[in-house]
Amino acid sequence: MTPLAEILRPKSLDDYIGQQHLIGQGAVLRTLIESGNIPSMIFWGPPGIGKTTLAMIISNTLHRPFHTLSAISSGVKEVREVINAAQEEEGAILFIDEIHRFNKAQQDSLLGAVERGTITLIGATTENPSFEVISALLSRCQVYVLREFGEEDMRQLIASAVRYYASQGITVEIKEDEALMRISGGDARKLLNAIELVVNRGARVIDNQTVTSVIQQNLAYYDKGGEMHYDIISAFIKSMRGSDPNGAVYWLARMIAGGEDPLFIARRMLIFASEDIGNANPNALLLANATFDAVSKIGYPECRINLSQCACYLACSAKSNATYMALNNAEMAIKRTGDLPVPLHIRNAPTKLMKNMGYGDGYKYAHDYNGGAALGGFAEQEYLPQGLEGTKFYEPGTTPREQETRNSLRQRWGQKYGY
Repeated sequence: MTPLAEILRPKSLDDYIGQQHLIGQGAVLRTLIESGNIPSMIFWGPPGIGKTTLAMIISNTLHRPFHTLSAISSGVKEVREVINAAQEEEGAILFIDEIHRFNKAQQDSLLGAVERGTITLIGATTENPSFEVISALLSRCQVYVLREFGEEDMRQLIASAVRYYASQGITVEIKEDEALMRISGGDARKLLNAIELVVNRGARVIDNQTVTSVIQQNLAYYDKGGEMHYDIISAFIKSMRGSDPNGAVYWLARMIAGGEDPLFIARRMLIFASEDIGNANPNALLLANATFDAVSKIGYPECRINLSQCACYLACSAKSNATYMALNNAEMAIKRTGDLPVPLHIRNAPTKLMKNMGYGDGYKYAHDYNGGAALGGFAEQEYLPQGLEGTKFYEPGTTPREQETRNSLRQRWGQKYGY
């Protein structure tokens, strides 16, 4: 379902709310846009004030090809791909959200294309570009400061939301807007998220008490749909990975206070139990799975106790990413070698024809062999396809439990895999 903030995203300068010091009649940026000759630029301002929207409007107004990257998830490779594509286009615009997250090498990769005019760069940042953007790139860009929305701007957004709901056959009355103003803090996305949440909960007359009871006064500090959502879950995961239960429970409390979906938190801990703990402590996966089950049955507020127990346990557990890396190593081998055929001796042979073709010939059923008390049933044979024989993908970690695993593998496989 498309969020209300996306539905109401303006498509033209005339529909754009706020930032009249930049795009009002006769203002500097509007004049440049109307001339069709815009420089590379950086939009600096707090979240939710229309930086991305303004970049999209510029592209639409000038009929320019529009490419967008997020500095959170993109790097030099993605930048170069866009620049290569832009060489075949006329006047391409590259919008980079959170450009302050690019390191020096990543920002350097933009310089040549900006200087040659291959792309027109529009960067968006919540941080002071004087400190976060390299001087060479900053000197090639105009910096425009975007301001938080004022009360009149916010009321225009509220009116837009009411009109939209009316067009959908839903009559919404705004009786009081002080709580909406306080919760949004000048952030249009938070404002529209708050309205959408209240309306989706069945409210048709919106007053301060209704807003406060639904939002619980926390949307101002924690926006589940915005950057903070990803920053806080990242801090939570990194605290557990760093074996700090204090950091983990603090960020957990922040998410709980912000109304984060408890199943989202439990799901991330379930992933963490295998990715970051693995066989260093297999019980971690059992507890994380039990926590997910408990959270799905109980819900807030009681499930916060289950979440805290699991988060502290995972943070204090021994850590290993060996099984995660083993899978990555195997996937890289597949990309390198392709789909190699399964060795005949470990193929299934459910039909007589397959048996006649040699399927299953020479297979050693492990339970038929006595490997000794330490090994149990074990018979050495090749399980990897031709061309990958003896390739070691799994390297046990250094935790005591994994050292036991390493010793067991060494006894079984000798020097075959180098354990």
